[in-house]
Amino acid sequence: MAAVLVTALIVTAALTGCDSGSNSDSKSTAANTANTTNSTSSNTADSSNSPSSNDANKPANDASNNASTDTAATATDGTIGEFHQSPYFDGKNLPDVKDRVPADYKITNEMNEDQLKYEVGTFGGTLRTVTSVANWDADVFVMDNEPLLNTPSILGEKLTGNVLKDYLLSDDEKSISFQMRQGLKWSDGEPVTTEDVRFTVEDVLMNKELTPIFPLYLRSGGVAEGAPMKLEVIDDYNFKLVFDRPYGGLLIRLAIQGWRGYTELLKPAHYLKQFHTKYTPLAQLEPAIKDAGFKKGEWVNLFNYKDITNWKLNHAEAVGFPSLYPWIITKATKSVTTYERNPYYFKVDPAGNQLPYIDKIESTLVNDIEMVSLKTIAGEVDFSRESAALVKMPLYKENEKKGYKALLNNMHVTPTDIFLNLTYDNPNWQKVVQDVRFRQALNLAINRQELIDTIYYGFAQPGNIEDPTFDLDQANKLLDDMGLKKDANGKRLGPDGKVFTIPFEVGAQAPDIVPYTQLIAEMWRALGLNVTMKTIDQTLWGQRQAANDLQATVIWTHTPLWYMGDWGQGQWAPVWDLWHSSSGKNGKEPPEDVKKLYAKIDEAMAAKPDDAKRLIEEVKQMMKDNLYYFIPLSEVKQPLIVNDKLHNIPADSSFAIATDFSGEQFFFGK
Repeated sequence: MAAVLVTALIVTAALTGCDSGSNSDSKSTAANTANTTNSTSSNTADSSNSPSSNDANKPANDASNNASTDTAATATDGTIGEFHQSPYFDGKNLPDVKDRVPADYKITNEMNEDQLKYEVGTFGGTLRTVTSVANWDADVFVMDNEPLLNTPSILGEKLTGNVLKDYLLSDDEKSISFQMRQGLKWSDGEPVTTEDVRFTVEDVLMNKELTPIFPLYLRSGGVAEGAPMKLEVIDDYNFKLVFDRPYGGLLIRLAIQGWRGYTELLKPAHYLKQFHTKYTPLAQLEPAIKDAGFKKGEWVNLFNYKDITNWKLNHAEAVGFPSLYPWIITKATKSVTTYERNPYYFKVDPAGNQLPYIDKIESTLVNDIEMVSLKTIAGEVDFSRESAALVKMPLYKENEKKGYKALLNNMHVTPTDIFLNLTYDNPNWQKVVQDVRFRQALNLAINRQELIDTIYYGFAQPGNIEDPTFDLDQANKLLDDMGLKKDANGKRLGPDGKVFTIPFEVGAQAPDIVPYTQLIAEMWRALGLNVTMKTIDQTLWGQRQAANDLQATVIWTHTPLWYMGDWGQGQWAPVWDLWHSSSGKNGKEPPEDVKKLYAKIDEAMAAKPDDAKRLIEEVKQMMKDNLYYFIPLSEVKQPLIVNDKLHNIPADSSFAIATDFSGEQFFFGK
């Protein structure tokens, strides 16, 4: 277990400023970047109120001192002098807005300037969303979720502060120093300090009862064999994470990978300590354990129930839980979940208006995805991305007069990738699908233009990772060379002498999956293969996938987002992936080419962003050479339904989901 070290001798206040005051990514006029000679930081301008500017905490490094001085001067020119609150808070007996906003406030920079013509907005209004899943509204989740760091437009091109003010990566990439925002408060008004970090790491992550399996991404290098991180708390606003191997890749993971939020490293200690036996005797917890429906002594279940991670921010039990989100859940009924603006939210616009602009969100739960569409075309939804379907774009357009606009932005996934399970437990199947010639033949049989025209109405491009050539003659030749002979009916036979079948099982996770799979099945039948398709319940799909029972399926991967490390490993080879993620303790050892792929992905995920992008290009080449799964399309468009009075909606060149990330900037115009 990694020890938690408290050090007061060396302060890592060499951080080159935060993104408050004169944030270089905001619309502020003063935007110098400070450089150090021996480190990599987020390079965002600091506020003069930064704790790192205290004389008592000045670091010994001259370059760092110079950076601190430069940023302080910059902040003097751009610091906001007056703050404004929404009238929604008038008469609610709250402290003045200047005392609720942290001294190290953040000027929002969720989008790149070339993708959003930012307007200073006006307060007020209720944003209506809709979902067909209980306790879950994907659009609200993304709008509300706050990562520790930020990458504007979710591109991974640069990293800036978000919940955390700034960071400093050491030369050897074995440690990262973080600076918190002085004066940041939880939604109940309690201060946020390194005590919240210490509690989260020492009392939750390092507690074997609460965290039986230490998170992989917090191990050195982000790999199973890496040692757990060590935490050094410097003072109330500075801490350091230390690893035993280079791990600059943690920065992008904290900013965006896996839609990670702040809750994995930062929890409200003042609230959760009352449910932890280290701070509250078990006997005192028993009434709460009983009230929550757990058995006597089950304090761990109680704690996990009370601990609202970002993945539970839509849940009814999140009401009253201290958070840092722009909107906090205040009421949850069977049909409507209400979120109200957070009085202590830490972001402001360049004019000093405390964000978000919109006061409330109302998320309505309906029975199914078709009801979502009906409410949308009736003009009863102000924002919808997750449930909007390209196949319904003509219908959306026909009804735009109902008060909304149907836009087309870029999809952040390749939505219908094709997977053959190379580790499905059947020797006959494995002998065929593990032969790269078979996968090459199937790839040659995919008519990408037909998919684009038929399923996506022309709003997509052929994939740019694998060879997009369509050549049935060459595909048939490869199958002939493999010895997959045809019977009297023209059906190809497997090594066992029986007709070889590819049995697709797909869920209805998205409306394009079923018609897309039907078309793929037709294309592969042209090779003499027996291809079937069955639609199954999404829950069953997940269970069968986890149990290695799916032979063939279609689902998305995040190939447009280089930092996700998502190359379908769990779909095309679950057993090999398990071997890799457990350092060989479980699953089965993969062949050498797959080991090299895993190693390259690991190397990329551990590297700092600039190096990682180069390594990902090598991963793509491996994918092209080996066709571990099929990525037929790219640049697929995604509909975005927005109330025609909503402002600060990014341009159509952005990722649609990046629009959700900038939700605190939305406002209703006239």
